[in-house]
Amino acid sequence: MQSVMFLLFFPCLSHPLLCFLRDLAARNCLVAENNLVKISDFGMSRERDDGVYSAEGGLKQIPVKWTAPEALYYGRYTTQSDVWSFGVLLWETFSMGMTPYTSMNNQQTRDEVEKGYRMPAPQGCPVEISRIMNNCWQYDPQNRPTFKKIRTELCAMYNKMT
Repeated sequence: MQSVMFLLFFPCLSHPLLCFLRDLAARNCLVAENNLVKISDFGMSRERDDGVYSAEGGLKQIPVKWTAPEALYYGRYTTQSDVWSFGVLLWETFSMGMTPYTSMNNQQTRDEVEKGYRMPAPQGCPVEISRIMNNCWQYDPQNRPTFKKIRTELCAMYNKMT
């Protein structure tokens, strides 16, 4: 849980830095001393000007299982599409590193998510974390929580534990 807390500091700062990560996933997180999580692989990150980054040229090298529907279908990357990816990262964290949508290929994942399927919480995952994950996976980006709200919820959970 402490590593998840540290991870939230970067996405909160990404808004003022005007940057979209576009590939927030466990494979791109490095854990340093004192459980400080550092995000790596900024190859897909982009600066923004109006709050939206539009990708063109197809789905080359897109990490489908971590990418929000609006980014997959329309190439629209926003802070809220990073929130979707953060929900998948939470799932990876609490599943102890399992691959999301394990039994599905990329096309099946896209189709099922479009139909409303969301991954069930990993075994042993706290109910509060499961709720945050599901909120991150709201189809409409406007209905997803902000990183600030997620951070507030996780801080409250962490404070109850300590």
